[in-house]
Amino acid sequence: QVQLIESGGGLVQDGGSLTLSCVASGFAFSDYGMRWYRQAPGKEREFVAAISGSAMGHATAYADAVKGRFTISRDNAKNTTYLQMNSLKSEDTGIYYCNRNVFYGQGTQVTVSS
Repeated sequence: QVQLIESGGGLVQDGGSLTLSCVASGFAFSDYGMRWYRQAPGKEREFVAAISGSAMGHATAYADAVKGRFTISRDNAKNTTYLQMNSLKSEDTGIYYCNRNVFYGQGTQVTVSS
């Protein structure tokens, strides 16, 4: 079965950096696009970033709110997707989820203190 396990969240000061990881299993990882979503307290889950599978050349896309600050990448040999987050702001606080189609991981908490 599809399994997505996120890690790397934590508490960081405004302007700091974090790198999130998502280890995937149960499917042919390199064939699938992967996404990161986040959910802030009291708000709906929102798209953050996406990276396509190998057939589409690992093309990337970002939400406007994170463009230029976040970088999504993947290592197909490790079945892992990453989200490098720089210049973090308090509004980046939330639970970050790894996603493939209808499947989500359990999430990892990111808290940015101002």
